[in-house]
Amino acid sequence: MKTILFATIAVLFLFSAAAYAITQTENDKIQYLITSVENLDGAKFIRNGTDHSAKDAASHLRMKLQKAGKRVKTADDFIKLCASQSYLSGEPYSIRFADGKTVKTADYFRGLLRKYNAGGK
Repeated sequence: MKTILFATIAVLFLFSAAAYAITQTENDKIQYLITSVENLDGAKFIRNGTDHSAKDAASHLRMKLQKAGKRVKTADDFIKLCASQSYLSGEPYSIRFADGKTVKTADYFRGLLRKYNAGGK
């Protein structure tokens, strides 16, 4: 009887852990989004009114992803919770490209995610 109880608890634990874990597919999407910013030549990531390099932006997004922990389960969660606005000020993040065009990061990432999901990464 104890063996059955232990096995049942173990299985329930495994299923509950899996329910809260990010899948490899979603993690791949998130890493694609972060890397896309990291590799933007001449672009500036604007956070709380201050320009940051693409490399610094990627580092900041990775830190926010880590701090968000289990709250991020999908690439869309990442965009909403980590990549759209400052947690402290609520100010939206934006990217100013080398050509001077500026877009909100939420729009930029959603466009990339649509492209990724359509197989066009």
